[in-house]
Amino acid sequence: MSETNRIEYKVKLTDGFEKEVVAFLNSRDGGIVYIGIGSLGQIVGVSDSDETQLKIKDKLKHGISPSCLGLFEVTVEQKEQKNIIKINIASGRETPYYVKKHGMSVKGCFIRVGSSSEPMTENMIEDLFAKRVRNSLGNIKSRRQDLTFEQLKIYYQEIGLKLNDKFASNLELLTEDGYYNYVAYLMADTNGTSIKVAKYKGNDKIDLIENNEYGYCSLIKATKSVLEKLEIENKTAALITSNRRKEQPLWNKVALREAVINAIVHNDYTTENPPVFEIFDDRIEITSTGGLSTIKNEEEFFDGYSKPNSREIMRIYKDLELVEHLGSGLNRILSVYGKESFNIKKNYMRNVFYKDTREIKEDVGVNVGVNVGVNVGVNEVLEFIKENQPVKANMIAENFSIVTQRTIERYIKQLRDENIIEFKGAPKTGGYVLI
Repeated sequence: MSETNRIEYKVKLTDGFEKEVVAFLNSRDGGIVYIGIGSLGQIVGVSDSDETQLKIKDKLKHGISPSCLGLFEVTVEQKEQKNIIKINIASGRETPYYVKKHGMSVKGCFIRVGSSSEPMTENMIEDLFAKRVRNSLGNIKSRRQDLTFEQLKIYYQEIGLKLNDKFASNLELLTEDGYYNYVAYLMADTNGTSIKVAKYKGNDKIDLIENNEYGYCSLIKATKSVLEKLEIENKTAALITSNRRKEQPLWNKVALREAVINAIVHNDYTTENPPVFEIFDDRIEITSTGGLSTIKNEEEFFDGYSKPNSREIMRIYKDLELVEHLGSGLNRILSVYGKESFNIKKNYMRNVFYKDTREIKEDVGVNVGVNVGVNVGVNEVLEFIKENQPVKANMIAENFSIVTQRTIERYIKQLRDENIIEFKGAPKTGGYVLI
């Protein structure tokens, strides 16, 4: 293991930490900083990982400008039975980023060169600043200032978080002048944004049989409404025999959900065109604005080096656990439908998922030890884990929304007690797999 242009090792958290993060934020591909690993790759470990994580987040929040909230995630991993901390950093759009105490200067601005973080020249700083995306959603003043956020507060309360009186500032819903920005407008209880879910008879757009509008409300509420609608449309075919019940949805549930979230989170709302979802007899099409105008490079996009269009929206969706890890949703889509399911143009991106019309066949010679035919719910959960492993419990619960979280937890416990599944990996990054 050695340091590279995308990997930095640090034995412990030091005053130079912000410098390394700034260098990755300003670099094209972002990078990863590990705390608890020596420069030669030797595992040292972190004695108090919880306290160190808090210090890291504090440094990232207060020590770097422009704000990098929504562009990083901090997790704990185990190597050689020692805790190490991994900080995954996405490349930012508001370059140049700099260490706040040194300002936008050669002492504060860094970029990754090989395996080291080097100071930028004044010309580099001026060039990046000139190219900075000035019209980001965070800088655009909302057309309305009489905004309320009761829906957003409820969603935060559902996951055990409470928004205090300073939530608008903390969530970066304000411009530098203190006005609500366009992100606030999208997250408000009422706005002019609506997401369309259309359904056609046949394989073209001639015969429209349904035209649903989900919106004029918080973007979070609209997202959940779209997910619920598509879950209803994702009707499951079933094969029931004397031995077991096997189900097959029309589209892979995990990949479909990730495509929906990606389209909504990464949509270019500066165009005032929300994403569109269209259902045909043979496929579903998911279209969002942006395309090459925002991702710039298609090859890098598929390699996982894309930047979120709005780190403010990304941060809120991560808070509410609608997004798990940076770039993870793309991998889930590619693993099922491949690159050919993406149609990337200059100003838009479209996912095309064809229905799974294969005949359902009974597995022969497969015995996983569950009391087949008696507890259908357990077997459905098992089948979902088998097809999507490793998978977290909350993802399983979202897939079976008509069943309570407590019921899903009981199914998982039964499967673990019978040594059919196990949890592999760190608590935040691992998931359930078949033994």
